[in-house]
Amino acid sequence: TREANDGRGPADFKISRGSKDKSLVEMKLASNTQLERNLKNQTAIYEKASDASRSIKIIIYFSATERKRVDGILKRLRRERDMSIVLIDARKDNKPSGSKA
Repeated sequence: TREANDGRGPADFKISRGSKDKSLVEMKLASNTQLERNLKNQTAIYEKASDASRSIKIIIYFSATERKRVDGILKRLRRERDMSIVLIDARKDNKPSGSKA
């Protein structure tokens, strides 16, 4: 379910396989000024409100500076190796052009 709203605001996606296996997917931009607070608090609130058993946080970054910021936040929160956090590299400057490859 996209933008599933269970009372505390919408989670980006809610995925379920039956009533006992529910997961939330939260997508965030690395430039989000509330990213650290959201990683610390928001998903747990959504999980509780929707009775989800787990969640995945997807963070999209568009520059090396944003990646460095995300790495710093994850380090402060001691979540550098958290498998529920997925980083997506959306930089344009570090990939070969499809027409030139």
